Amino acid sequence: MKSYSLGLDDEWFDFDGLGGYASSTVGMRPARRYHGLLVTQAPGSAKRHVFLARFEEALDLAGERHYLSSPRYAGAGETPGLLEPESFDAEPWPAFRYHVGEVQITREILTLRGQRAVLCRYRIVGGEPGDELELRPLLAFREADALTYENLALDTRVTRAADGISVQPYAGLPRMWISQSGGASFEVDPFWYKNLEYTQDLLRGYDGHEDLWQPGVFRLDAAGSVDLILAASLEGPLENPARAWEEETGRREARMPREPDLRSRLAGHADDYLYRSEAGRLGIIAGYPWFGEWGRDTYLSLPGLTLSQGDLKSCEEILVGALDYLNEGLLPNIFGLSREDSHYGSADASLWFVRALRLWQLAGAAEEKILVRFLPALVEIATSYRDGTGLGIHTDDEGLLHVGAPDLNPTWMDAQSSTGPVTPRDGYPIEMNALWYFLLAWLETLQKRAGDKVAAREWGELRKKCRKNFVKRFWLTKGSYLADNWKDGKADRSIRPNMVLAAALEWSPLTKKKKEGVLACAEKHLLTPRGLRTLSPNDPSYRATYGGGCEERDSAYHQGTVWPWLLGFYVEAVLRTRPQTRAQLSQLQDLLQGMAPHLMEAGRGHISEVFDGEAPHRPGGTPAQAWSLAEWLRALVLLEEAGS
Repeated sequence: MKSYSLGLDDEWFDFDGLGGYASSTVGMRPARRYHGLLVTQAPGSAKRHVFLARFEEALDLAGERHYLSSPRYAGAGETPGLLEPESFDAEPWPAFRYHVGEVQITREILTLRGQRAVLCRYRIVGGEPGDELELRPLLAFREADALTYENLALDTRVTRAADGISVQPYAGLPRMWISQSGGASFEVDPFWYKNLEYTQDLLRGYDGHEDLWQPGVFRLDAAGSVDLILAASLEGPLENPARAWEEETGRREARMPREPDLRSRLAGHADDYLYRSEAGRLGIIAGYPWFGEWGRDTYLSLPGLTLSQGDLKSCEEILVGALDYLNEGLLPNIFGLSREDSHYGSADASLWFVRALRLWQLAGAAEEKILVRFLPALVEIATSYRDGTGLGIHTDDEGLLHVGAPDLNPTWMDAQSSTGPVTPRDGYPIEMNALWYFLLAWLETLQKRAGDKVAAREWGELRKKCRKNFVKRFWLTKGSYLADNWKDGKADRSIRPNMVLAAALEWSPLTKKKKEGVLACAEKHLLTPRGLRTLSPNDPSYRATYGGGCEERDSAYHQGTVWPWLLGFYVEAVLRTRPQTRAQLSQLQDLLQGMAPHLMEAGRGHISEVFDGEAPHRPGGTPAQAWSLAEWLRALVLLEEAGS
């Protein structure tokens, strides 16, 4: 019962604001290669590395050994003496509490905002003479996506420093310092822990075994009451871990919401996805633990993560930071350290940027900033998309937007199998054309405000052409909904959620009557308590379960799997289309509040990337996804504004 109630396999995260984190399971049994206590970008790299994987934690009480944590080993049974936490809190920082007889043990883990450092604090009350706490740091020093094994290249030298040690296992990676505040001793004892097993990696079809290196062991007399802080850092030894602890915990406690309702809890985690690069640029991490900074995810998430809390400053900084990456009208799908090493594989990132910019304006940004700083970028995007740029993007004679190719799927439904795109959408995808119309409508307005009547007339004529042919090409009278795509003169009648985006946008080619048809279809086929399905269950290609190996997961990724971020657009479409009656608002509120129990499973305090298409809608993908949290939070704010 304890395992079930605590959710020992659930995951927790703590973030450093630099794109790094500490993470493991509630039971402190690492289940992924991505789990670790100090996981962050190495200097000069956009890739995360696992430096300090974990501590092997043993507590000797009255001659009996107990383990506060233990990894799994291939072919081995359970670790004798392994304790389970009696309670766990993920907020405001991860805290685990244990009890053995009269002895109480607490472990707390804290990353330092803006530093590549983590603090691990151990408090023991009730120990007897002879009791001892033993902590063995296990190091990986590898890319987070990789695994490591015993090797002769590793430098086993341990340098002693004041109140700690430092190690640099590989010359190509930074030195790590472990400082301590609490009187522990350290004994050099190099050793390889071999064949650790990561169960989640194995379930996902990847190799799930590796070796970790131990440089030695910290020991602390556990008699009476003891308080030990170990601080691992890539930025030099932490001179006063206790003071750093007090400063960081004080900052977090001051930000804790007084009323821990769903909106407050989500808002409290919004900053977890914002990060500052080594060059100082502010960006958004798409999801933890394996995603980096992705353009589409950034601009979809940006309004919910910032504007929903009134943070126009951070929103502006991220929007301005994008301008240096604009390349022939495109923004990166995956950001690198510079434009040159970024990946431009997303046809819609630039269009989501446009929408985020408009929402920033509606939130209170000065129009003058839009006209002076951003109008040239908007013109570049629109001109490039109209005349033709990469990824098969161009407009046709009817003013509609074409993207992709048979072997290229640059929309958000981009899963690839060994045989090609799982969800082929090259042609004229519905949401791309809805966003294209949105851009044309706003650009027409902005050019009028800028006093350029010629440009305003040019974009206005294209907008009118786009509107007329949008409805002509995509509207399906039979069923009263929108085709998902149009290619070679044929409409794709698959019922997918992309049509909901077209109904939700501020400028839409659809009448209210047609929006109502879209909503009715989505509610019948796609709406679930966790978001919208990516395909109707009535479709022969529908996949109800997301799981298994890479090929199996990708075959379901956009073929029925539920995505939470889509619910934000569903709520917006309802508010734009239907009378905002008390009953309507209450129904939407109940739908959104239904996500609250999920914050106590999977990634504690966060919303998962995806869910199964059928009840009970098991979570999958990343356990902490930026646009899932952002759009759920934005929807809650939209409802509050509608009800005020």
